[in-house]
Amino acid sequence: MTRLEEMLEFNERFVADKKYEEFVTDKFPNKKVVVLTCMDTRLVELLPKALNLKNGDVKMLKSAGAIVNHPFGSIMRSLLVAVYELNADEVLIVGHHDCGMSALKPEPMLAKMRERGITDETLDIVRASGIDVDQWLEGFSNVQDSVRHSVQMVRQHPFMDKAVPVHGLVIDPGTGKLDLVINGYEENR
Repeated sequence: MTRLEEMLEFNERFVADKKYEEFVTDKFPNKKVVVLTCMDTRLVELLPKALNLKNGDVKMLKSAGAIVNHPFGSIMRSLLVAVYELNADEVLIVGHHDCGMSALKPEPMLAKMRERGITDETLDIVRASGIDVDQWLEGFSNVQDSVRHSVQMVRQHPFMDKAVPVHGLVIDPGTGKLDLVINGYEENR
């Protein structure tokens, strides 16, 4: 049985047993917060518990490194949708220690792409279109600086409501301890 088949089989029992009922909520975040965090597996349950969040409390976005790199990319669009369409009135950007993005270097990843069949011709076509693939695949060296960068990208966005506080935090993926990097309330004064 494939992983997908296992998941779908479990899902049939989940629905039949009405286990979804404990998670029923609506699309609006109860705490009026949108959280951008890393896709790291250690944070799936730890971060909500560390922040005292339950289903329905926040909008949760995940990306590699909790990075906002492009002012008109899908992460920024999702943050704006959360604020303007889903009633979020605060933003939390939560990076973490020991993040895989802190060690990400373009060449090893490009080598892995080539091993899986991505050709140099494909890479050349992407580069010729104006994409700096090496910069796009570069990680960061300091998680606090990366969180600061993402907070500034959100705060300075021309479409972001300047009254919305944008906070920056870093979590320890082993203990759940949160360190404040930027207090959005202070920044909005």
